[in-house]
Amino acid sequence: MSVNRLMQMAASAGGSPVGQEAFTTAGTFSWVAPDGVTSVSVVAVGGGSTVSNWGGGGGGLGYKNNYTVTPGASYTVVVGASGNDSYFVSTATVKGGGGSSYSGGSFSGDGGGNGGSSAGFGGGRGGGGAGGYSGSGGNGALGDSGSFAFGFAGSGGGAGGGAGGFAGVASGGGGGGVGILGQGANGAGGIPECGGGGGGSGGNNGVTDVAGFGGAGGAYGGGGGKSANGSVGAVRIIWPGTDRQFPSTNTGDIV
Repeated sequence: MSVNRLMQMAASAGGSPVGQEAFTTAGTFSWVAPDGVTSVSVVAVGGGSTVSNWGGGGGGLGYKNNYTVTPGASYTVVVGASGNDSYFVSTATVKGGGGSSYSGGSFSGDGGGNGGSSAGFGGGRGGGGAGGYSGSGGNGALGDSGSFAFGFAGSGGGAGGGAGGFAGVASGGGGGGVGILGQGANGAGGIPECGGGGGGSGGNNGVTDVAGFGGAGGAYGGGGGKSANGSVGAVRIIWPGTDRQFPSTNTGDIV
């Protein structure tokens, strides 16, 4: 019998309710704690950056476990658009920081990882990968007029950075995004020419640049390749926080 099924049976027999809710659209929301829910665990991923003529940094990932809530009370949830922070209650409680033109986003909470940095000056510029649960996202690579460059792999479940490209021909792959169901495999770095970084922990791959305009970042939190869109962030709440905790204790979907 699965762990999830055992947890559901415990809830139906009078234990703590078991559930989850994910916010994956940019904006500010209110989450109301359900009846019987007194603790939650939360993961937040910042928005990957979009930067004109540059690669964007990946969003950071932070998580907070066993946070006390009051049934019926309302709590603020913010999901960052490109380059903006995502958080639950406040940035001091748990935050996935938004990426910037050069750097990946930071994080706050009980653990997490920074987003990968974008590539700097030069030809093609890959986007940074989103941060992991126990390590950073991979950095985007820098190409030039005579070479191509591999993106860097993520660590601790983080996403890979986008590959650099040939100046004047292609501009760099997007950084990979990170999943919000708990820590999984690291994302691979993008491969030349201009490949997108691999998604970390089940996140989406960054987009390969085939037209010279940069590849978009993967969901969630992937930084865009040169001038391309970074991905929106995300916030996921799971309960009870006493039994379901990031990076990987009963964090999967309850079916």
